[in-house]
Amino acid sequence: MNGAEVLLRCTGLTRRWGGLVAVSDVSLELQRGTVHAVIGTNGAGKSTLINMLSGELAPSAGRIELLGQDVTVWPQPKRARAGLGRSYQRNTIYPEFSVLENCRLAAQARWQRPWAWWQAAERCSDSNASAREAAASLGLTEQLDLLAGALSHGRKRQLEIAMCLATAPEVLLLDEPLAGMGAEETERMLDLLHNLKRGHAILLVEHDMDAVFRVADRITVMVDGSVLASGTPDEVRRNQQVQDVYLGGHDTAATSHP
Repeated sequence: MNGAEVLLRCTGLTRRWGGLVAVSDVSLELQRGTVHAVIGTNGAGKSTLINMLSGELAPSAGRIELLGQDVTVWPQPKRARAGLGRSYQRNTIYPEFSVLENCRLAAQARWQRPWAWWQAAERCSDSNASAREAAASLGLTEQLDLLAGALSHGRKRQLEIAMCLATAPEVLLLDEPLAGMGAEETERMLDLLHNLKRGHAILLVEHDMDAVFRVADRITVMVDGSVLASGTPDEVRRNQQVQDVYLGGHDTAATSHP
């Protein structure tokens, strides 16, 4: 690794269920200004890994550091307040609320004001400012007043990430943000991810190999819960084990992108 700022680090991360080892001795670092993709077939351990990093699942062994602090035993809400944001495979938006209201609800987790219990949340200038800024970062300024449930699938995925941003995270864990998107929506999301990484460290779990090789600065390949390879996109693309075990016919497509 170079001298870039490491915002999230895990070392020897392992998760067992009885005799089943879902994740075994995984170590990785997320640096500010980079997208670190984790790829692998179904059952490779990607979801278990991201659940441990986010605090939803306790590791059986290993250590997790967030912004230099040992957060291995911290619950998810505490990690979120410390600068960790996470999106899910399925949309977790509030469809009956507007785009702005969705972002404001997320921002309220950051701008909590228990002393002002009598005041409507919509009057909190800090929450409103954070909500509008987050929506703008994801290209949703023109959709602020629309009901979230009326958005296209791609816009809903953008909204979910905007809700993460409204909590002011420094690390983003994005679980298959491109799932179900068409070509145009995928292009828009890739552009947004490229812009978002400037101020964040991003972990991207994704199955779209063309997209991964275009947007990732570093790729970790998992097989049966373990790391098979980790490196730059070129290093992973040329790794014979990765080609044999995972990429297969995708290698040609991946190499077509600079």
